[in-house]
Amino acid sequence: MTDLDGTIVRTDGTVSARTDAAFDRVRDAGIPIVGATGRGPRLTGMSRGDLPSADYFVLGGGGRVLDLTGDEPRVLRDLRFPGRALAELMPQLEAEFGPLQLTVEALDAENAPLWSEWEQWPYPDPIELRTREEMFAVSIIKGFLQVAPELGARLTAEARHPDVEIIQAWPGFVEIHAPGVDKATGLTVVTDLLGIDPADVLVFGDQLNDVASFAWAGHRVAVANAHPTLLGMADEVTAANDADGVAEYLERLFS
Repeated sequence: MTDLDGTIVRTDGTVSARTDAAFDRVRDAGIPIVGATGRGPRLTGMSRGDLPSADYFVLGGGGRVLDLTGDEPRVLRDLRFPGRALAELMPQLEAEFGPLQLTVEALDAENAPLWSEWEQWPYPDPIELRTREEMFAVSIIKGFLQVAPELGARLTAEARHPDVEIIQAWPGFVEIHAPGVDKATGLTVVTDLLGIDPADVLVFGDQLNDVASFAWAGHRVAVANAHPTLLGMADEVTAANDADGVAEYLERLFS
């Protein structure tokens, strides 16, 4: 299993031909390949383009799981949470942590816009300004709060709501998921389907939203640019994403 952004995707947004070739070699050996990313279903095409050899995809940090082994993608998991949970959660969070700006992923059509209270989004995703009332009225794939890194750590450690899972995806970003959603539970959908023990899974990652999959998998490899938490959990460290560290590791493994 591999994460995408910051792990096989380089800083310039590309994936090298070397990395593609390394994963082709894994696939040709008959080993299932799973891409696991925080990118939501609306970025399925982009994700498949970055890891074309993948047999399965875990999207949205675990909420959507796709089987790509047939003629058409098959949805194995699609978990969302009601917007009304945010209607209850946001006043609680703001009473404790001060004003927050909410962005949500509510649509899963290819390249669909995120809904947000503001336009300051650090990635080239389309943004559609919406009120909180509009967000609260629909089912949510994932919510986002952009906060200072130290506040994100406090918020995820202290905030609780029975209808959502709150995680720090990476410093400065807090994500809100359906209960029980993380990369590990998404990957479990795949391993249960294939009859694979998580102890036999090799996982690559770089950020805090990979903590669950690192805790779950039998062998953990962090890229050199990974968050210190991931580096501390890793069994091995390979070169950074910009140096094709995952490809380098796989080349050694298959040499």
